[in-house]
Amino acid sequence: MKSTRLLLLSGLLLALPAIASAQSPLSAIDWLSDSIRQPETVLPQPVPDQEPTGALPGPVTVQPIEGPRPDAVGLLPLSVTGLPADLWQGSSTSSVAARFRSEKANLIPATQDLYYLLLLAELDPPSDASAKPDLLLARVDALLALGAVEQAGALIERAGSNDPEVFRRKFDIALLLQDIDPVCAQMRSSPSISPTFTARVYCLARGGDWSGAALSLETGRALGFVSDAEDQLLAHFLDLGLDEDTPPLPLPERPTPLEFRIYEAIGRPLPTSGLPLAFAHSDLHSFSGWKAQISAAERLVKHGALDPNRLWGLYTEQKPAASGGVWERAKSIQGLDASLLSFDPAYLGPSVLQAWEDMSAIELEVPFSRTYCARLIGRHLTGDAAHVRFVMCMLAGTTPDQLTRPASLGRVEELALAITTGDLANAKPVNAFERAIVAGFAANRIPTRLQSLVQDGRKGEAALRSIDLLSGGATGDLDELTDALAFLRLSSFTETARRAVIELLFLERRG
Repeated sequence: MKSTRLLLLSGLLLALPAIASAQSPLSAIDWLSDSIRQPETVLPQPVPDQEPTGALPGPVTVQPIEGPRPDAVGLLPLSVTGLPADLWQGSSTSSVAARFRSEKANLIPATQDLYYLLLLAELDPPSDASAKPDLLLARVDALLALGAVEQAGALIERAGSNDPEVFRRKFDIALLLQDIDPVCAQMRSSPSISPTFTARVYCLARGGDWSGAALSLETGRALGFVSDAEDQLLAHFLDLGLDEDTPPLPLPERPTPLEFRIYEAIGRPLPTSGLPLAFAHSDLHSFSGWKAQISAAERLVKHGALDPNRLWGLYTEQKPAASGGVWERAKSIQGLDASLLSFDPAYLGPSVLQAWEDMSAIELEVPFSRTYCARLIGRHLTGDAAHVRFVMCMLAGTTPDQLTRPASLGRVEELALAITTGDLANAKPVNAFERAIVAGFAANRIPTRLQSLVQDGRKGEAALRSIDLLSGGATGDLDELTDALAFLRLSSFTETARRAVIELLFLERRG
């Protein structure tokens, strides 16, 4: 054992210059695990008669990427999206990637859906695209920022890229979704992936090779490739000679997914409430408490990262154990479901109002409406409940001829109908915000601030820019609001513009 260890250490010392020159991969996301290294030269092969051990990082080789360029990959084909295949053709890869990596704040559901469409669409890449997956990485990072971990993972699987930076994200996605073992196996078997010592220790231990994991940690420590903080964390993980006097580990302020899982493994799970949204997926599993599962699902559904049916199922899974917050929302959804089965109008109306109030409090009106509008059509509702149903069905995208109208329409309801049906002559705005919306729908040319992008063939960038403009308009910049709506309506995104008007008028997403 001692001679094997000496051979191992001597081999790694020969590789020291190459490893030391490696730079940590850069990313717009600051919480990715440092799971791989990218040495500039090939690491030495093990001595031929040496017994293989899990502590030695494998050699790095360079292989050409075959098949389609990764930047062209998408989950939604043209037949589904209806987008032109050349949406990115006039743009450079770097400019599109930069727009995807810019923070998207205050997205209303209509522009959120458009953003996902552009992220997941299968489109021709920019004309300067190469085998390097720059645009793919930007899209994956944008999805991870939204908490759309499963979608990001599916995009990576579709791409099939062997780029180390792509694998780095694949590794973290597997950690977040608690499906790490296949990725650890790939890390061990793929010569093109050179894991850091921390990642190697974790994967070896996950595979049951605790002695190899301990040897890897010792080697990394001896070579100076494991920081003091990593050394302490991994020593706790491997339970290496710790005693009762060992001080507890400090809690990290910004844990990576790998650190998050290691803290969980040593019995000190970290709360996800203050972490990036992607970590919320960890609370969706059955071993998490019911309240934690609901809270995580609510956060993810709000950002379009989770199928809302998952949330409705969680709401009705058990009987609420307390009152307030999550429990009240579970009660109201359960009450609405019961009232829909009872066919008692006296019970249904109050249940609709309560559920609407509770969903509005956490900004889930649109997914709620898309689920429950169809179930409310044809049911006898009066007063406020009838108006709520009308708004819900408008938010759900019901066509005007199919809407069940209340006895009389309110002013904002009439305005929304007039604008979205194109009856601008009867649109009667009463304030600057409403006038800005009407102006957007009355415009007959692309706004000046977006003309150059469109004229240069950078139509996709113009669409991404309009999303930012609409967010700015929703929080007070009325010129941006008018320009965003005008562009969307005149550029084959009319449905997005129509939905945006309805949401802005009814959902009070202004500031």
